[in-house]
Amino acid sequence: RGKLPPCSTPRTPRHLMLHRRPPAETETLQELRQLLARMQGELKFKQTRIEALNFEIARLKRWRFGSSSESLDTSTQAVLFDCLLIDTALEDRAASDALKAAPATPPRTKGQAVRQALPAKLPRIEHHHEITQTHCACGQAFKRIGEEVSEQLDCVPAQFFVLRHIRGKYACACCQRVQAAPMPAQIIDKGIPAPGLLAQVAVAKHDDHLPLYRQEEIYARSGVHIARSSMAQWIGICGVRLAPLAQALKQFILSHAVVHADETPVQLLAPGRGKTKKAYVWVYRTTNFVPQRAVLFDFCTSRGGEHPRRVLQDFEGTLVTDDYSGYHQLQRQGRIKAALCMAHARRKLFEAHQLNGSEIAAQAVALIAKLYEVEREAREFEPQARLLLRQSRSRPIAQALHAWLLAQRPNLAKADTTARAIDYSLSNWPALTRYLEDGNVPIDNNAVENAIRPLAIGRRNWLFVGSQQAGERAAVMLSLIESAKLNGHDPWAYLKDVFERLPTLKNRDLELLLPHNWKPAGVPVAPAAASSYSDPNNSAP
Repeated sequence: RGKLPPCSTPRTPRHLMLHRRPPAETETLQELRQLLARMQGELKFKQTRIEALNFEIARLKRWRFGSSSESLDTSTQAVLFDCLLIDTALEDRAASDALKAAPATPPRTKGQAVRQALPAKLPRIEHHHEITQTHCACGQAFKRIGEEVSEQLDCVPAQFFVLRHIRGKYACACCQRVQAAPMPAQIIDKGIPAPGLLAQVAVAKHDDHLPLYRQEEIYARSGVHIARSSMAQWIGICGVRLAPLAQALKQFILSHAVVHADETPVQLLAPGRGKTKKAYVWVYRTTNFVPQRAVLFDFCTSRGGEHPRRVLQDFEGTLVTDDYSGYHQLQRQGRIKAALCMAHARRKLFEAHQLNGSEIAAQAVALIAKLYEVEREAREFEPQARLLLRQSRSRPIAQALHAWLLAQRPNLAKADTTARAIDYSLSNWPALTRYLEDGNVPIDNNAVENAIRPLAIGRRNWLFVGSQQAGERAAVMLSLIESAKLNGHDPWAYLKDVFERLPTLKNRDLELLLPHNWKPAGVPVAPAAASSYSDPNNSAP
């Protein structure tokens, strides 16, 4: 029997051979494909996670070592604002042509300081100088034709003086009775410090951030030793005496239709442990749109939402804050409208661009910058005019920004830094654009953050608060001092006058000493200045 030749052996097509693989091999191939897909997903997640961690590291480095400016760099501006740069180039060319036509002036070195004129209100002590030579070399006598005057600024250390209260003493020969003129009422009964010294110690501690031990050294150089323990007692008594003023200041702030709120941490000494724990100072402030401004500091031992609820329990209006959850219950009650800070949303997007190079975030920052351009123009407007300007110019920009964020979000992974920044803006969009519906609402919460800055600077000096009571007294002092500065007053002159007038002031006249109503002694106060604030937009018909 012969065999068939090899060329006549039937062959199975390749695609049929694949289908005829053993079931075990097919299952193994599917498992490998699933494993590959899972590993690719894990790799993408880890890459996104690494980018997020690199972003956090870069942000911490920027906070620690970098610039605080949030302006975009030149290359990004060139990409986003080509038309603007062309216009700027034309303006520069026109300015250059104008300078060529103008008479040449000697250039001033960049960064060269310009000497400011000395204040005219300062007292002048004159020193006259004359030449000793009376005749010229030719033998002719000199004739005085005028004088040249140059001024220097000088000072002496703090000068102390003693106030002597001399009270007349009288006797009745018939009744054998002796009577003396009463001593004027003092903020500290039978105390050594006069109102000026109390104001000096309080302002130096809470505004200049000089701890009491440093003040003790400074005053000793002026020849007066004031024990640190004595100054601590004075500060404690003054804080108690001024508490009613701080309470009246709180009522004034809450009478407005729009209020800023924020909080900042401070270290509180834990009794018996020798360590510190974190406490918080809550800050409430009027907006910059009202002529009479005030700020209230409230020291609390925690960051719980019960603290703003306690302060704002009678407030009805718009509260400008960040997106901290402690305010959410207040907003859910319906009495308070939430307005979030656009600067917070911008900061998240700016960091995504600055630290990760996100062009999507850069475009969003550029659109927000246009919103702020409108706000700079509307700053001095009345509320109704400001609202109309926002409706005509800011609302289209805000709508374009919202559409841009919605369009770009599906292209980003959930863990991406830019995606998180966009999610913050989109989830809080109604509150971020609340200012477009009310001309009294500011675009951001920067006003209260600026009010917090002195406290943030000061805690680097005093490091921690000694007790809860000390923190509450410091909050009273800070409220009055910072409110006085907001209204353009010298805090020392304000506190000195308050310490002089407060002991004999009646409760019904307490509002006269609030910083926004205060006038120095002897200056007449208009009746309207002492009246409580009433919002014209919320007045009853």
